[in-house]
Amino acid sequence: MSNPNPISSPAGTERLRSSDVRTLALAALGGALEFYDFVVFVFFAIPLSKLFFPPDSVAWLAQVKIYGIFAAGYLARPLGGIVMAHYGDKLGRKRMFTLSVFLMALPTLGIGLLPAYAQIGMLAPLLLLLLRVVQGIAVGGEVPGAWVFVAEHVPPQRVGFACASLTSGLTVGILIGSLVAAGLNRSLSPEAMLDYGWRLPFLVGGVFGFLAVWLRRWLSETPVFEAMQARHELVAGVPLAQVAARHQRAILLSLLVTWMLTAAIVVLILMTPSLVQSVFHVAPARAFLGNNVASFALAVGCLFYGGLSDRIGPARALLFGAAGLLLASYALYLDLAAGGTHFVVLYALAGFAVGVVGVVPVLMVLAFPPAVRFSGLSASYNVAYALFGGLTPPLIGLLVRRFGVLAPAHYVAATAVLGMVVALVLLRRQRASHRSLG
Repeated sequence: MSNPNPISSPAGTERLRSSDVRTLALAALGGALEFYDFVVFVFFAIPLSKLFFPPDSVAWLAQVKIYGIFAAGYLARPLGGIVMAHYGDKLGRKRMFTLSVFLMALPTLGIGLLPAYAQIGMLAPLLLLLLRVVQGIAVGGEVPGAWVFVAEHVPPQRVGFACASLTSGLTVGILIGSLVAAGLNRSLSPEAMLDYGWRLPFLVGGVFGFLAVWLRRWLSETPVFEAMQARHELVAGVPLAQVAARHQRAILLSLLVTWMLTAAIVVLILMTPSLVQSVFHVAPARAFLGNNVASFALAVGCLFYGGLSDRIGPARALLFGAAGLLLASYALYLDLAAGGTHFVVLYALAGFAVGVVGVVPVLMVLAFPPAVRFSGLSASYNVAYALFGGLTPPLIGLLVRRFGVLAPAHYVAATAVLGMVVALVLLRRQRASHRSLG
């Protein structure tokens, strides 16, 4: 996929400099800590559904409601993403990169201190919803800002690996959440979990969030933004208005590939631990063991597909990876429907296949020019994630009841086919462009 706009000011080398490595490491570590804060909620969906709604609520309905609160975080993402991206294109990437993690730490700590339904009645789920919305605002600026930040720090030939390393760091946050959930479920009784155990991951997450704020003090502004600032090339007016007027094709591309990303992450990584317990009656310890392995495989898969993108191009990497995602999702859920004999192994395979999401930010970063890159990527990504990611948890819960236990695999496979179609269109455009140049 060709791009006339530079990603990073350094050129002429494919090697990462020591400063690039430090930037990637600090950004990935901070992203892991922040993303842990955002996703740990879903790993405790079952105890939260019992604590924040009336005790006589039907179990499945209470879980749908708690998934709805989880979804509210996704629905709030566009607000934070659009506002932070506006100032990121006008004032600098680093400032917004630090602000987002600070806004995540506060509500995470608040959830850990929140009284349950038994103490304050219906005010409990309302406060939980409010704190979840603030988390969504924070992560709306974090994820696209992080991709732009690392992509503009490295040589152009290493953008795939840079974005994938950040995405891998975010998935490590999922792994940390899964490990914490597995450890608490193994060491605490169900009564202790409902009493105080569910609070621990949020309290620890709040501390992690403030640690991430401190870590980002050591990062520097991107060379691309500094160069635009020095040449007085920063966008005038409202960046998002220029995106809407001039970059509709890039917006559509970003919306479609983000749909595939949300299905893969939300269904296979975030929801499957709870689904295998409630639908397939897998023991909690085994469910979280599988998720731990899958999350680790996902982190590795992101790096694999990011490196592959640098070698064969992001469109070909997307085509290859989307096909693998389709096959792996069916393999996992067909095995679960047959008794789950190979659950852990197939979950690891599915986690690695989800690593194709490491290609998605590369496609979006390349799609927008530097002056409006943050706004274009952030608006497209967050609107798509709010729509598809936010509605997916309650939708999957309803689809399972209506269409059976393979509904999650059908949904992921459908979006994987969409990803393959996008990749084929991009490859066709590349061939046409090469023929015209020849």
